[in-house]
Amino acid sequence: MAKQKVTKTNAVRLLDQQNLNYNLIEYTVEDKVDGVTVANKVGHPVTHVFKTLVATAGVGKFFVFVIPVSEELNLKVCAKAAGEKKIEMLHVKDLLPTTGYIRGGCSPIGMKKLFPTFIDDSAKDLDYMVVSAGKIGMQIQLNPHDLIQVTGGKFAKLTV
Repeated sequence: MAKQKVTKTNAVRLLDQQNLNYNLIEYTVEDKVDGVTVANKVGHPVTHVFKTLVATAGVGKFFVFVIPVSEELNLKVCAKAAGEKKIEMLHVKDLLPTTGYIRGGCSPIGMKKLFPTFIDDSAKDLDYMVVSAGKIGMQIQLNPHDLIQVTGGKFAKLTV
């Protein structure tokens, strides 16, 4: 029996290039792609599954925030973490041209450019976290410190 070929996303390629350990998790997609639904489908607690949100502080200033799927991004707290007076969420229509990823499949790893990346403090002491692999229906399980390494990110308080 032939082994099924896994589609490699930019995120997976980058992890391979840096020889970082990860597990690829694939799941079936019906209609919902919200984070809590994804956490249930992949069988991991919502405290370990994270969503990737992109914000802007004006033309050419983009920031990536990685927070637990059950939490809401606090823009004031995130602006402070990013050293900006004010930030706002990037429009969905601008997500693909800016990052190379679509809503529901946006990974903090392997975007078109390496943007300043902030990972919620709640991930710091976890054995693992789960983030998008860059495609709807595919997630990556990895060590939070490996995510910091591959994104050049830092831990910060992002939710209230």
